[in-house]
Amino acid sequence: MRRLVCVSNRISLPRRGAAPGGLAVGVLAALQNTGGMWFGWSGETAEVPSAEPEVLVRGNVRFATIDLKPAEFDAYYNGYCNSTLWPLFHYFPDRFTHEEAQHDAYYAVNEQFARQLAKLLKPDDAVWIHDYQLIPLGRCLRQLNFHGPIGFFLHIPFPHRQVLRVLPSYAELVRDLCQYDLLGFQTDDDLRSFLSCVEQPEARLSGQKDLVETGGRSVRVGVYPIGVDVDAISAAAAAAVSQDKVQRMTASLLGRKLIIGVDRLDYSKGLTERFAAFEQFLESFPDNQGRVTFLQIAPLSRGDVNAYSEIRHALEASAGRLNGHFAEADWTPIRYLNRNYTHATLMGFLRAAQVALVTPVRDGMNLVAKEFVAAQDPDDPGVLILSPLAGAAPELTGALQVNPYDKRATALALQTALNMPLAERRARHEQMLGAVREHDIHNWYGRFVHDLTGEIIRRRPMEARDGGDVRDTVPQLMPRPKLLSAR
Repeated sequence: MRRLVCVSNRISLPRRGAAPGGLAVGVLAALQNTGGMWFGWSGETAEVPSAEPEVLVRGNVRFATIDLKPAEFDAYYNGYCNSTLWPLFHYFPDRFTHEEAQHDAYYAVNEQFARQLAKLLKPDDAVWIHDYQLIPLGRCLRQLNFHGPIGFFLHIPFPHRQVLRVLPSYAELVRDLCQYDLLGFQTDDDLRSFLSCVEQPEARLSGQKDLVETGGRSVRVGVYPIGVDVDAISAAAAAAVSQDKVQRMTASLLGRKLIIGVDRLDYSKGLTERFAAFEQFLESFPDNQGRVTFLQIAPLSRGDVNAYSEIRHALEASAGRLNGHFAEADWTPIRYLNRNYTHATLMGFLRAAQVALVTPVRDGMNLVAKEFVAAQDPDDPGVLILSPLAGAAPELTGALQVNPYDKRATALALQTALNMPLAERRARHEQMLGAVREHDIHNWYGRFVHDLTGEIIRRRPMEARDGGDVRDTVPQLMPRPKLLSAR
């Protein structure tokens, strides 16, 4: 039985009530079922970082962290990760910048991750590396003579070769991705975009459609759409209805219908386009004025990157102008909040909403869309309005899908959603709930770990995953016929 070692840029220690991001949800779900170790940056910087990783044990999971130097972190994270790779991978070449010093810091931090992680690895460990911040890490571990299976999952979109070629070192990045044994992507589109980058004379698809042969290696590739824990979200949302914050929010609506958006503050989420579409809705369908409230929750992120400061100011100006134009003494059309809420409170807000606006202009998956479906009351469900540019769109065909740049179509979708008959709402919700259950969080990590190691994860009871001494409940990993190895 192999130990599972997950690696990400930053570690999220489980905290009661916290609202973790999609990556953290997935990694924690996997490790709480299998046991193992999660390695990453501590979230702290120091001019003289500790020479050894700090290890904390909680239940059956070991959390190992390292610090980074302030200048090194800034160039690596705010620089190369979020000013170079993030905009390019989300098809925003106009926001893309490239600095050689930031490129060098990116590779230096990955090499540091590898050196520190190698101190903790056992020869038969299976390593699962997550997201764009750590693309070179697999190659770095191989150079340090780790020979166990190494997988990589990309949580964000992967751009087509014609876009990725904007990056001066794009061939180097693709080369590093081909050093893994298993590469996982959110959608078929992302996989096809990756294949566009390796369809060169020296690379080819093997006889098996999920294998790429390049540089003398065979790399297994696949699509693994990340999901949510449907039953846990449904229970949390139902319980949160009686929570004080949720009750105060619903009482403040004074009987008005609630439209909700929940997004990290980022230009990829389509928030400026969403505000413009809501304004179009109020103008096109004036009977809704005073009868609906749009609650947009957008916690701040990456405040040190100029692009994020710009979008914050643009949204504040847009919300202020719209409210100034339409508001009445007893009605504010948009409630725009830059703050975090606990996960339970957010699920309660989602359950209370009649409509969810999930309209990113580019997104790897978007778990808010799936959380909204899971949080709804099946007897009286709300309606999801979803961008086809979100990774979740191919699964959630019961949503009203609209291009986020089309204000009129989005306004019409809002009108349709708010007036949709109950029978149609139930039918659409049933389709989406079935899809969310089929590709839930346990299916996601179970399939990936199986394809990486040939072993099956047996889910443990919920009470064992949630705390206490779980050493006796770690699942048995059952060997399967060995997969064709890329090593």
